[in-house]
Amino acid sequence: MENKEVHLVKKVSKELGLTYKELGEEIGYSEGNLRRSVSKNEISPQLKKALELYLEIIRLKEKEKNTDQVKAILKTFMMN
Repeated sequence: MENKEVHLVKKVSKELGLTYKELGEEIGYSEGNLRRSVSKNEISPQLKKALELYLEIIRLKEKEKNTDQVKAILKTFMMN
């Protein structure tokens, strides 16, 4: 049996817990465009780049949040 790769739109949507409509709003695409891409099993270079950049933004925001938490812990530690 062939191991078929999951479409990037499906993967990102599932990973982030977003509907196609919500994901589309975040990256500037319509829900219909995302659904068409999945149903045709095609992805434009622009859509692929938009998804990759959106994922990178999410990861960077998470790192920033973690860094802020570490800073707060260190600040508290240094005050004592």
